[in-house]
Amino acid sequence: MLNISDLHVAYGSSEVLHGLTFDVAPGEIVAVMGRNGMGKTTLMKSLMGIVPQSSGAVMVDGTDMSGAKSHQRVKGGLGYVPQGRMIFSTMTVRENIETGLTVTGESQVPEDIYELFPVLLEMKGRRGGNLSGGQQQQLAIARALASRPKVLLLDEPTEGIQPSIIREMGRTLKRIRDEKGLSIVVSEQVLSFALDIADRVLVLENGDLVHDEPVDGADEARIAKYLSV
Repeated sequence: MLNISDLHVAYGSSEVLHGLTFDVAPGEIVAVMGRNGMGKTTLMKSLMGIVPQSSGAVMVDGTDMSGAKSHQRVKGGLGYVPQGRMIFSTMTVRENIETGLTVTGESQVPEDIYELFPVLLEMKGRRGGNLSGGQQQQLAIARALASRPKVLLLDEPTEGIQPSIIREMGRTLKRIRDEKGLSIVVSEQVLSFALDIADRVLVLENGDLVHDEPVDGADEARIAKYLSV
């Protein structure tokens, strides 16, 4: 569903990602792990076309997205939940979700989104900035799902969220995958969350892919060593 081949990304003359290659199968949840500054957010922004790639290919369901602008990638099946959530704080919950409908032609928020996030239905008239961190994260995911993506990208979704909400988010992501058949890529630093939700764990170290293994039977100690400062 997502094929990344020899992806190089640079800021000016400084290369940040050095030829990443990996695939994400239909319905697979992949966690991309690594310490701060190892390239996780750059990878996510590059996949969305926010940061241009120097070379390599990004394919979504067989379509090459390498030269596409961000809105074209959304139309092509990529949904994005950025680090820090980046919701529109002065717009209502309903208006925030509606911004995700621009590529689908729908005018109403689909009922199945409110079924996934009942709290957003209760608060649909409230301003996004008045929601808690966990509720804003749900709103950001709902907005991304409104575009009917094939692949959902989440950048550091557990950042600044309390443990009970993190567990609930893990259950919701697995439900999204199971009910909608999406592939999900999560960049993450919390190992317990990654092992709970993912089918596979990748580790980035200084812009290189240094570890890739299924969660079943994963060498937790080895992964944790990559994550320790």
